[in-house]
Amino acid sequence: MRRRWRQQQAEECGAMRYCASGPWPHGGGALTTLLLTGEISNDPITFNTNLMGYPDRPGWLRYIQRTPYSDGVLYGSPTVENVGKPTIIEITAYNRRTFETARHNLIINIMSAEDFPLPYQAEFFIRNMNVEEMLASEVLGDFLGAVKNVWQPERLNAINITSALDRGGRVPLPINDMKEGVYVMVGADVPFSSCLREVENPQNQLRCSQEMEPVITCDKKFRTQFHIDWCKISLVDNTKQVSTFQEVIRGEGILPDGGEYKPPSDTLKSRDYYSDFLITLAVPSAIALVLFLILAYIMCCRREGVEKRNMQTPDIQLVHHSAIQKSTKELRDMSKNREIAWPLSTLPVFHPVTGEIVPPLHTDSYDNTSMPLMQTQQNLPHQTRIPQQQSAGKWYS
Repeated sequence: MRRRWRQQQAEECGAMRYCASGPWPHGGGALTTLLLTGEISNDPITFNTNLMGYPDRPGWLRYIQRTPYSDGVLYGSPTVENVGKPTIIEITAYNRRTFETARHNLIINIMSAEDFPLPYQAEFFIRNMNVEEMLASEVLGDFLGAVKNVWQPERLNAINITSALDRGGRVPLPINDMKEGVYVMVGADVPFSSCLREVENPQNQLRCSQEMEPVITCDKKFRTQFHIDWCKISLVDNTKQVSTFQEVIRGEGILPDGGEYKPPSDTLKSRDYYSDFLITLAVPSAIALVLFLILAYIMCCRREGVEKRNMQTPDIQLVHHSAIQKSTKELRDMSKNREIAWPLSTLPVFHPVTGEIVPPLHTDSYDNTSMPLMQTQQNLPHQTRIPQQQSAGKWYS
């Protein structure tokens, strides 16, 4: 499986199979962008990059690959501490279809850019671009060309490119071809133009605070290809920054005398844990026992009893309660034997006219199997006939 590195800058790498981008001035570092692509096949291929001898890449170097079918981009801006130190990056390619692997070591030599200072730096936020789209040589060249027409510097270089996700931005919804957004910092050797300074006037600052688009005269030079959020532009003038570095006064490296060190004795005295046992076990147990005795006294010794309850209950409630209990007992007895006598609770107790107590219609030995479901008026004893009206209008008893 053949692989090649393609340099993402204006000039071509020529016939070289592997090449690294040259330094772009940024203090003591450089912006390096490399593209990992396939030459022959369209197989799904993924890349793994790490610093030689370490499981991950350096802190200033980043890598992104959207899908196994897209190109992988390795980019970043080294710092002053990395100047003069060769960085060896191990690159391993995996073919997801044939399971082939290939490995290559890339050596990045970081040179100082102090000979080409760029004290004036401006950072733009482009909303309609992803980081891998912005790192393409033709897209980045078009953006630098538009900035150069607005700024008119002698030297203009890209210093740093960062995805909006690395700045705390949200992942966009997969609708309407929305992009993540990218921050692009450029540096120049001349002061900022009047167009770039327009974002600092009070009217535009007020519009930005109200989440409105500021009025920038040179926005039309970017609008055709790049949608810039002018409220997020950052202008940095390093010529006016006051250094806050304080010289460290180093001493002799000898701590003040604090006396001789006295280590603990080798012979340790035995410790009595009886008091600890009483505090941690006996005291909680005693408290639990006292609470148990109090609860037992309340539950067992403070009960009122049935007699006291009946004395405090009205008689009418007791009569109703006993009648309900008696009816319930009779119903339960009936459920055991269906052929016993009818319960007394189902028979009338008082005569409806005279009010006298009516005895039961049958005794306990009465055979109720031949009794009709409903008694006729002739069968009922102590029956009082109700007078009936005749057609002649007379009453008869």
